[in-house]
Amino acid sequence: MSGHVHIFDTTLRDGEQSPGAALHIDEKLEIARQLERLGVDIIEAGFPISSPGDFEAVRRIAAIVDRATVCGLTRAVQKDIDVAWDALKGAKRPRIHTGLGVSDNHLQHKLRKTRDEALEIGTAAVRYAKSLGCQDIEYFTEDAGRADPDYLCRVVEGVIKAGATVINVPDTTGYMTPDEYGGLFAMLLNRVPGAVNVVFSAHCHNDLGLATANALAAVSAGARQVECTINGIGERAGNTSLEEVVMALKVRGTQFGGAYTNIQTTEIFKTSRLVSNRTGVLVQPNKAIVGANAFAHSSGIHQDGVLKERSTYEIIDPADVGISESKIILSPRSGRHALKHRLEVLGHTFEADDAFEKVYQRFLLVADQKKLVYDEDLEAIASDEVQIIGRAYELSQLQVMCGDQSIPTATVSLRHANGGILTDSHHGNGPVDAVYRAVNRIVNVPNELIEISLQSVTEGTDALANVTIRVRSGDDIYSGHAAHTDIIVASTKAYVNALNKLIMDKQGVSGRKESADLDGSV
Repeated sequence: MSGHVHIFDTTLRDGEQSPGAALHIDEKLEIARQLERLGVDIIEAGFPISSPGDFEAVRRIAAIVDRATVCGLTRAVQKDIDVAWDALKGAKRPRIHTGLGVSDNHLQHKLRKTRDEALEIGTAAVRYAKSLGCQDIEYFTEDAGRADPDYLCRVVEGVIKAGATVINVPDTTGYMTPDEYGGLFAMLLNRVPGAVNVVFSAHCHNDLGLATANALAAVSAGARQVECTINGIGERAGNTSLEEVVMALKVRGTQFGGAYTNIQTTEIFKTSRLVSNRTGVLVQPNKAIVGANAFAHSSGIHQDGVLKERSTYEIIDPADVGISESKIILSPRSGRHALKHRLEVLGHTFEADDAFEKVYQRFLLVADQKKLVYDEDLEAIASDEVQIIGRAYELSQLQVMCGDQSIPTATVSLRHANGGILTDSHHGNGPVDAVYRAVNRIVNVPNELIEISLQSVTEGTDALANVTIRVRSGDDIYSGHAAHTDIIVASTKAYVNALNKLIMDKQGVSGRKESADLDGSV
């Protein structure tokens, strides 16, 4: 059975009941405007009689919404309905949402009414709402999942005759399974006279993690409205997630008889972030559709597949939900293909395989230390490892001892271009000074250290340190830089790189030096 499935968004009512998710009126207005851009069919703006603030929020939202229906929740009480209608009367398409519990549990313990008494109260509430001039009345049969089927059919038949246009069949406690919930809708559509003339609505809670599955089962059985919230927020374990239902119907619509929504899916991610920011309810990283990891790939096998053809590991194009592209998360599990792709995006290409291999091996070392490697880290690694000038010396090993009760001492091993390893030690005023003195004993090239600067490449205690140093030899100045998670190692490598330039220049291999006359800092 094909057809348009109306999306009833209750983020501003049921979603706000999520602990700690209270919103100011201006924030509700901002979210309502975004829900309009998203294309929801109905916005449940609040519970007007619950507080003056809720009344004002519903009234103001009703005034600004152009396309969507604006709905206000009430109990099956005349005063509630009066207040809601007062708040909604400025809406272009107002809806009153009223109702009562239908399970014996609710009737006995909450309402303390007989079945017949509750039925009369419910039908009277619908008739009263209609008498005020409201043409769109939704009736909720609270705790329908645990109600006696015969009594539930009586209630639905009675409120339809009284004037209800939408029947909400909630799984209030998140108790039902998809087969049970879908069967409930099939039963109502088959047994209740006049059922074909109203819209049946699925309202599910996620106590067993089945809210989305149950809502989709209801759609398969004939429900043509789904009540949901952005990010699935709501009381207890939350409500049906709007983005999950919408994208399930978009991607697998044929499995649901061709059912579809009119949601502008490219607005989903933006809406998710807005609701999360305003409510303070964070989105879990592995949340379907809108979580930080929903389109992120860290496994090398997955990265290779996605880079070759997105559909190998993605059933949704991230652009469809408003995300610019998939994320390749570089980690120790990432392969060469993913690393080379990201470096090329950053503007680094490699003519020789051995040049890239140096970067890859260095990347693995950094990834093992940091676990996640960011673009800034890659820039530092690439510039550190890809050297145009040759290397007379390369750091092989470094050991430093320092502290307030010891003399800073460094032992340095350098590998010479001929393959030999040279080792020496020295002490200094601090660990860096001790390192420089030890290096100088090995290299034995007259120079003067004139500048050292340190910058953290990324945030956190495991961030790469990017060190730049400058040395003077006669009238010439040579610079070197290096990056490492260890500041002392980065400083040592930067110093050795500067000395390599000095040595190569003196040997006539390269003229990569700076003129002191042109350097305003000297």
